[in-house]
Amino acid sequence: MTTLRSELPEWNALAAHAADLKTQHIREFFGADPERFHNFHLKYDGLLFDFSKNLITGETLEMLRDLTRVCDLEGWREQMFSGKPINITDERPVLHCGIRKQPASADILRERERLFAFCNRIVDEGKYKHVVNLGIGGSHLGLQMAYKALKPYQNDLKVHFVANIDGSRLLEVFEEIIPEETLFVVVSKSFGTRETLMNATTARAWMQEQGLEDISKHFVAVSSHVDRAKAFGIDEDSIFPIPDGVGGRFSLWSNVGLSLCLGVGPKHFQALLDGAFSMDAHFQEAPFHENIPMLLALIGIWNRNFLKHASLGIIPYTQRLSMLESYMQQLDMESNGKSVDRQGRFLPYETGPFIFGETGTNAQHAFFQLIHQGTEIIPCDFIVIKDPKHPLDEHHHVLLANALAQPQALMQGQDHDDPNHVFTGNRPSNTLVLDVLTPYSLGLLLALYEHKVFVQGIIWNINSFDQCGVELGKTLATAIENQSKSLDSSTQGLLEHLDLFHD
Repeated sequence: MTTLRSELPEWNALAAHAADLKTQHIREFFGADPERFHNFHLKYDGLLFDFSKNLITGETLEMLRDLTRVCDLEGWREQMFSGKPINITDERPVLHCGIRKQPASADILRERERLFAFCNRIVDEGKYKHVVNLGIGGSHLGLQMAYKALKPYQNDLKVHFVANIDGSRLLEVFEEIIPEETLFVVVSKSFGTRETLMNATTARAWMQEQGLEDISKHFVAVSSHVDRAKAFGIDEDSIFPIPDGVGGRFSLWSNVGLSLCLGVGPKHFQALLDGAFSMDAHFQEAPFHENIPMLLALIGIWNRNFLKHASLGIIPYTQRLSMLESYMQQLDMESNGKSVDRQGRFLPYETGPFIFGETGTNAQHAFFQLIHQGTEIIPCDFIVIKDPKHPLDEHHHVLLANALAQPQALMQGQDHDDPNHVFTGNRPSNTLVLDVLTPYSLGLLLALYEHKVFVQGIIWNINSFDQCGVELGKTLATAIENQSKSLDSSTQGLLEHLDLFHD
């Protein structure tokens, strides 16, 4: 049986190395090496990755490289890109990278041409002014995040997003749209997701109440279950499949991206795919010391498992990425929030960190007090845009000054006679700088974090591509609705107080 990662000599060597480095301070590294930034940053395709403000040395990186070798990271990477069934829980391959591969396979290219033809027709006809995306999780978060991030590239179609089963959100959208000018996109691989189907059913009833009986002109589906979508009232020609090996949180690149493609147009959607493919190629081909996804992931392993930092802040210094942290939460925490390895053993070491964040400079006036002076050390990824492509230069200069000041303060700290004004520093961070935020660079950034999650899953020996942990709550909710299971006294008391099943 595979040796537990924490029993590997390479793992234990890193633990001993961490114990030595914990007695040092990052600012001492900068004092000893004027070329530290030069030695600990990388550039690739309009992206700069600065990892110099971490408690690492060149020896640390070599030891982490040794860990990747004993974990056969390169072998697992080859298996993923070649379509082997590395999702062992579901016995499926992991195919999201194949969707953006160039040149695309004939099947993928045929499906993309169909998607693009549909989107071009909808935009050119001008019949619809509103698109409402009905989905949840991976059928929602990535789309809404990317749509907001690509605001300058949006066309005349306004895309709305409904995920929550809370009816208040759907009612808000009803107030903003005109029925005759609205196209609903129902995104559910199984066409059975409870929240999505309830929202879709309510939307269908609302449209019919407005006198639009033929809902086939106003509903399309992204689903692998054609029969269920047809039974709902959607024409087969308006149903777009999802490849079986594409998980929800990795599905933005597929037909799941239909609403985004409608909102920004096929040209910009293709650029998003192109940027992601560029990062795929970099991840596959770049040697270890030049491989940004690999180093980003391994620094995360170092911080999580050897320095024992439990959280990770995602801090984008651009309002256009204000939903990035929510997207990253699902990508990372649903993928690597596991406590059992591939052999079914409960793990004696930590896995995925708690992900949280907010845009700068808003975050500085919210939780940065804790990050700077709290008792827990919280590593952060700062994401910065060099050229905002807007005319408010002074605003951007102030924004950039803050974006650079925060990681410097976290690393350097401050001595003071008054303990209340002491900053211990020695708090690690990465800074990622995009030259400009475009569909292409957004694809590059998102693929970078996808590959980071993959690498960490391999190092932890867990399956990053299932999500069994989301099922129990769904099962119990159904049991409560159906009153089919005995409840603990707390749940029973709350149920009675809510008077959920009153006569």
